[in-house]
Amino acid sequence: MAAAVCAAYTVFGLTGFGAAMVAVPVLVQFVPLHFAVPLVLLLDVVSTTIVGLKNRAIVSRRELMRLGPFMFVGIAIGATALARLDSKWLLVGLGIFVIVMALRSLATQPSKESGLAGIWALPAGVIGGVFSALFGTGGPIYTLYLARRLPDVNVFRATISAVIFVSAVVRLGAFGMTGLLQQEGLWQSAASVLPFCVGGVWAGSKLRERFSPIAVKRLLLVFLMAGGAGVIVRGMA
Repeated sequence: MAAAVCAAYTVFGLTGFGAAMVAVPVLVQFVPLHFAVPLVLLLDVVSTTIVGLKNRAIVSRRELMRLGPFMFVGIAIGATALARLDSKWLLVGLGIFVIVMALRSLATQPSKESGLAGIWALPAGVIGGVFSALFGTGGPIYTLYLARRLPDVNVFRATISAVIFVSAVVRLGAFGMTGLLQQEGLWQSAASVLPFCVGGVWAGSKLRERFSPIAVKRLLLVFLMAGGAGVIVRGMA
């Protein structure tokens, strides 16, 4: 568990998102999905606070406000589903989602993409909120939207971190109301792996200066596909 958390938040330190997509598929091999998602959520609050404090001055508040209301709706839907639905099918859904997103990213060639209309904040916010609450993996959805809206890399990284932070705070409230934060051993588990989370964020921030982002991305995506396949197998067992 500690190794998975460290690797996941190293990725977060490198990119500003993606921790849950790495951590959750691995963690569900050892703990139930409804335990793994709140665990990663608690770590997200810490990691996004660390990154956000450094970059808050360049966050695009306009995009944050545009996404926010729709994201809240999606989180409410997803949190209710996580508390009530059979985890078997949620695991299968998680695995398929991770593999599809990884394949899509591998197939996409780096290029200058055209802008995206602000109305796309509605589906991006709702769908991202649902996946954030269900699997902790709304980051790629928000990224698809914000990457087309914010051409400046630094503004994009700061804004996606802020979006994930706001999402984490809202999910804390939603998970608290559905009882997901009251699970036995959850807070103790989060405390035990917190040093590995912080260490991963630090390591990722340092590695960002030394490694090619494209090489890191491709290695990560291959790992994600393997993790997604494992989750599907576990869900169907």
